[in-house]
Amino acid sequence: MTAQQHPLALSTGTDYERLAERFRPIFARIAEGAVERERSRGLPYEPLKWLTEAGFGAVRVPLEYGGAGASLPQLVQLLIELAEADSNVPQALRGHFAFVEDRLNAHAEARQDKWFRRFVAGELVGNAWTEVGAVKIGEVGTRVSRRGDQWVVNGHKYYSTGSIFADWIDVYAQRDDDGRDVIAAVSTHQSGVRQSDDWDGFGQRTTGSGSSVFDDAVVAEENIIDFSSRFKYQTALYQLVLIAVLAGSGRGALRDFASEVRQRTRIYSHGNAPRVSQDAQIQQVIGKAAALVYAAEATALRAAVPAQRAYETRFGGDERAEHDANVAAELESAKAQVVIAELILRATSDLFNALGASATSEARQLDRHWRNARTAASHNPLIYKERIVGDWEINGTEPPYVWQIGSGPSAA
Repeated sequence: MTAQQHPLALSTGTDYERLAERFRPIFARIAEGAVERERSRGLPYEPLKWLTEAGFGAVRVPLEYGGAGASLPQLVQLLIELAEADSNVPQALRGHFAFVEDRLNAHAEARQDKWFRRFVAGELVGNAWTEVGAVKIGEVGTRVSRRGDQWVVNGHKYYSTGSIFADWIDVYAQRDDDGRDVIAAVSTHQSGVRQSDDWDGFGQRTTGSGSSVFDDAVVAEENIIDFSSRFKYQTALYQLVLIAVLAGSGRGALRDFASEVRQRTRIYSHGNAPRVSQDAQIQQVIGKAAALVYAAEATALRAAVPAQRAYETRFGGDERAEHDANVAAELESAKAQVVIAELILRATSDLFNALGASATSEARQLDRHWRNARTAASHNPLIYKERIVGDWEINGTEPPYVWQIGSGPSAA
């Protein structure tokens, strides 16, 4: 069925405050357990259940299909609020919102009712794209093959963010029969899918970003999707989630350090006031960090605007407008990534100047804000994004829309 044969219901935005009020009590509950989860490496199964039961995973689904009809800037704002509560949780949902966005774009060509219903019912989608081992750039070791009357997936992936919590996994693979790159939407509710919480990074420890192994995992033929049809601003979308994580990490750090200063009774003999909260230099530290976080959040919201435009132009029938919107989405998310990483890493480090050595206490876990921000900022290396933006500004060279990692050529 073509776009002209069914009415198009788009997600162009809703009343943000009304939408956010639905989730803010859940965000508060999530924040209450964040320090203990960080300390014990407790995966956020329960917080994600609270969110999905409230419809968080369907906020981008059009109203006509039971979702909230939120725009991408509104999704980014929600993710920032969620990241303030616990920055691991929105990153665990990164793959989910990317797959939702893909199905939203696919709706321009064929109805996506079945997937929309799944999202509204609270089903989550994880991510499994990155190969492990000595796979070269451009090669795909994970295969989709025909076995009798079924299609099956075999392979080993790492950085499977959020997949351990998910009902489905968005798997990047290659067909055995014709060699085409595909996305296989694989159900996790089968013995052919094995997942491990073996991510060993010093930050974002509870995002479920470990290994996924597929051993004759069955996939429905209708859920084998040509990668060539993937929505074009996908890399920008993935980056938008990360910059929301960064901005929210900054908000969480500001909240926690301001609270610590407010309650602190011990002072230094060479300080400037009888209470730390009245010390002008300490107030300056908090105020400067607040300004850095403000700038980061404002930049994140601005960077989401061209991605929303790319989504809407997908349905407009103007190829040039769609192309230009996709270019803008990629470039603006890259520029935002560069500046937000610098702002938040500075804020989450400088805030320690407002407290004494007790701020480094393991019990307080104040360092989690910097660790989580540093980890999120290490995705999709900043130096390459800076070069790509520079190449565009100087030479008008279009940015790449697909990023890969793997082994380079041998020394020989």
